Amino acid sequence: MKAAMYYNNNDVRIEEMPRPVIGPGELLVKVASSGICGSDVLEWYRLKKAPLVLGHEIAGIIEETGNGVTKYKKGDRVFVSHHIPCNTCRYCLSGNHTVCETLHTTNFFPGGFAEYLRVPPLNVDRGVFILPEEISFDEGVFIEPLACVIRGQRISRLLPGESVAILGSGISGLLHLVAARAFGAGRIIMTDISPYRLKTALDNGADAALDARKPGLEAELAKLNGGRLFDQVIISTGAISAFKQALKLVDRGGKVLFFAAPEPGVALPVPVAEFWRNGITLLPSYGNSPLDAVQAIELIRSKRVMVDQFITHRLGLAEAAKGFQMVAGAGECVKVVIKP
Repeated sequence: MKAAMYYNNNDVRIEEMPRPVIGPGELLVKVASSGICGSDVLEWYRLKKAPLVLGHEIAGIIEETGNGVTKYKKGDRVFVSHHIPCNTCRYCLSGNHTVCETLHTTNFFPGGFAEYLRVPPLNVDRGVFILPEEISFDEGVFIEPLACVIRGQRISRLLPGESVAILGSGISGLLHLVAARAFGAGRIIMTDISPYRLKTALDNGADAALDARKPGLEAELAKLNGGRLFDQVIISTGAISAFKQALKLVDRGGKVLFFAAPEPGVALPVPVAEFWRNGITLLPSYGNSPLDAVQAIELIRSKRVMVDQFITHRLGLAEAAKGFQMVAGAGECVKVVIKP
């Protein structure tokens, strides 16, 4: 079969590799759609493991079932989670599924930017979900990133009517926007450095969208929020400048959600005494749990969250290199979907 082998953001090669052979309890899935995630082009994160086949936002059709598989059959349309928790360790039992060691070590093989992938038994048990008829394969690639967004807003306890500042208007920020709207948020104001992304944010319901480099940004954002700071600030970019801005935008009793992260080793000075006095909470959010995936599927199926409008490019596997360069360049694209 063919696969897009990642060496770096500017070197993605179409290579031949054996089609996976499945064993007992496993599935062989033919990939129909696979989204390029912003994390796929973080070279500080990816290069240490290269070369490899990336792609974790996938939807496809079951091609074969291994012995003992009874929940699924050939021809089923599915979304498959790449990381899944054990559901039995102390972290899972306390609701912290995304720090589970199993979640950090599980995956399907070789990756979504290939014609086929093998789904291991543990993923088959708790990471495979039937796609409802109302969800297309292309919409299915949003289940994983939307589930991550749902998890973030769940732990930050986003309440109806709360004001939200979203720093970063790439696909993660935009999914935070539409999810927060679905959950009843009040004013939602977004920032970015890309005019194209700022317009996309406005087109999808942001109350305002400002250039993150604008002088006096914090004061103008507060003015747009009725003269006060924000109940929730969501950081959806790895730029350290956004982290510093976030600390200045959160209101007393508010929360800052670290949905993205800067490169390892980058430190963020925090005014601890001020935050202690003002009851400000800092929350990191990584990944999602199976429950979040179930909720993402239902939000997409019911059209409470619309996602198809974020797909700006659909490319064949042969054009995967072009897709990676587009996402890494952060130009006029939002979601690039590869169609193996």
